[in-house]
Amino acid sequence: MKRKKVVHIFDDLREGLQDAAAFERGEVVDLRVTDIPEPPKRVRPKEVREIRISLNASQLLFARYLGVSANTIRSWEQGTRRPQGADLKLLMIARRNPQALLQPTTARPGSRTTPS
Repeated sequence: MKRKKVVHIFDDLREGLQDAAAFERGEVVDLRVTDIPEPPKRVRPKEVREIRISLNASQLLFARYLGVSANTIRSWEQGTRRPQGADLKLLMIARRNPQALLQPTTARPGSRTTPS
């Protein structure tokens, strides 16, 4: 027969609220606090093109770096679509450090990572 686990939910809630109030007052409390960064700012079509050119890449090659289609890159550069989510984050990384996109990731089975 399974034993029931006794849960003291109201005690846990009260303790959590007391800790949160103490944290707000500036007291040192053993809490896990996570600062969530602001979402990336929108990128203008001209900026997408500038990032691509900084890598000396064609639209097709830049699309491969980002894992999107060449049509997507064209749409971003023409302003018919805007990058969002992970694509926007990758563009921000590429803007700050274009060479980061050129770094090798994990090798695929059967691929070479060093020249012979």
